[in-house]
Amino acid sequence: MDGHNHDEFSEITLRPFDLSDVDDFMELATDDKVTHFCTWETYTSREQAIDFIKNQAIPHPWLRAICLGKRAIGSILVTPGSGIGEKRGELGYNLASKYWGKGIATRAVKIVVGTIFREFPNMERLEALVDLENLGSQRVLEKAGFHKEGVLRKLFFFKGRSGDFVMFSLLSSDSSS
Repeated sequence: MDGHNHDEFSEITLRPFDLSDVDDFMELATDDKVTHFCTWETYTSREQAIDFIKNQAIPHPWLRAICLGKRAIGSILVTPGSGIGEKRGELGYNLASKYWGKGIATRAVKIVVGTIFREFPNMERLEALVDLENLGSQRVLEKAGFHKEGVLRKLFFFKGRSGDFVMFSLLSSDSSS
């Protein structure tokens, strides 16, 4: 590999969503390949994307656009637990399918891991549930240092089937930062 071959995908940043991201968000939300493993259905209208950004993404405690340059090409979120799970956070992410397999989701997850325990000092555990069939997403978490804890059988029923999910976790004490 020659030294000047700069990896264009190293310029991945995370930032809050803005309404100006609606068209970029539509690109992934209308893609059946992306939504296949999501609990939500593929979007069919721009209004759904506007509603998502305005009423879910912007008010969410920690939801960010995964950006390549200025363009939002995916989303990543941590939902801090409440009540009995107040020391836990749940991680989720998605990425436009044309960017799959390039290490972008792994980089985004690593950015989150590098900051989330400082941003939420009470959080001890970051967990992610991944569909057993979603091998790409499982590789992302493994590369980002998560521990595979086991398979939760028939955990959720959605899109006409009962899904088995793999539980991954990262503890604040696991990270060296």
